[in-house]
Amino acid sequence: MNMLLRRVRQGKNSTLSELYCNGIFQCYVLEDRIRDVKVKGRTCIPIGKYKLGINYWGDMNTRYKRDFPELHQGMVEIKNVPDFSMVYIHIGNTHADTSGCLLVGRYFHKNKESGDYEVYQSAQAYKELYRAIIGNVKKGMVTLHIEQAFVRKS
Repeated sequence: MNMLLRRVRQGKNSTLSELYCNGIFQCYVLEDRIRDVKVKGRTCIPIGKYKLGINYWGDMNTRYKRDFPELHQGMVEIKNVPDFSMVYIHIGNTHADTSGCLLVGRYFHKNKESGDYEVYQSAQAYKELYRAIIGNVKKGMVTLHIEQAFVRKS
């Protein structure tokens, strides 16, 4: 299974993307801002190709197991991201929720006051994406390609 994260817009502290699974649009994704120098918990994942795997440890795993007992089989983790660890796909709405991870949503909005993008109906988007990919992720058969489709403003 191939997933494509196509970065399409940048806010003041946020980056908005479209996520495709095997060429079909799945949801929107919110990340932190693109930065030349990584800032812990405030920088998006570098452009490239990454394998997805499962992480069974940590507070987030425990919380998702409690909140989604019928669905949760471990956190979907983006593996081998340079200078990052425990990078997950998870629920959230604003760049303040990302901590360097990918937040999913069914629709987006640009907050005029902050100048940042936000994603909404995140839990629903997460459940839909999780169901679509978890079997292949557990088999080690999912690659995430991250590309940028806009000219970055300094």
